[in-house]
Amino acid sequence: MNTQVRRVLGLVSGPGSNRLGLQAMRVAIAVVFLWIGALKFAPYEADSITPFVANSPVMAFFYAHPDQYAQHLTHEGELNLAARAWQTANHTYAFSRGLGTVELLIGLLVLAGLVSRRLGLAGAVLAFLTPVVTLSFLVTTPEAWVAALGDAQHGFPYLSGAGRLVLKDVTLMAGAWLVLADSASALLERQTRAPGAPARPDLAGNR
Repeated sequence: MNTQVRRVLGLVSGPGSNRLGLQAMRVAIAVVFLWIGALKFAPYEADSITPFVANSPVMAFFYAHPDQYAQHLTHEGELNLAARAWQTANHTYAFSRGLGTVELLIGLLVLAGLVSRRLGLAGAVLAFLTPVVTLSFLVTTPEAWVAALGDAQHGFPYLSGAGRLVLKDVTLMAGAWLVLADSASALLERQTRAPGAPARPDLAGNR
């Protein structure tokens, strides 16, 4: 291994790089929650999560008619006024706005971890728990799997577009756990540190 490669590997593997990676992970998780949370206020995004909510045993009660959702599904970019009217009466948009508000809050808490360990820890815990709920949709939502429409590949393990979208949350969960562990470690170190001892810098370099 030549000197240049060793130098690059040393930079990438150093403690400074680890801190930068954790900081980038925190920002990335915040971006996901803030962006997707804001989209929950758009009708097309609210429509797209209808199958997940309607089939969830812990969320279906938010809808007025969860058993009728399949008759009113639309494609992204499609304007169907009759379907929109049904979704409004189904409380689809009210629920989506509430969910979007929660996701925006989680994103802000995660981002606040750059300057506050306690807020960052709260955000990381919520960011870790959210994918647990999302991944449960793989069990409860029929649309998460390729439908049996004649092709040999259908059902488990053949994820549909919706199922592939849900599965990606495993990476969000793993990232949130890293940020959660870092925040918890920083708080514990702060509590057990001897008086006068320097604090370990947090993700933003604050002590």
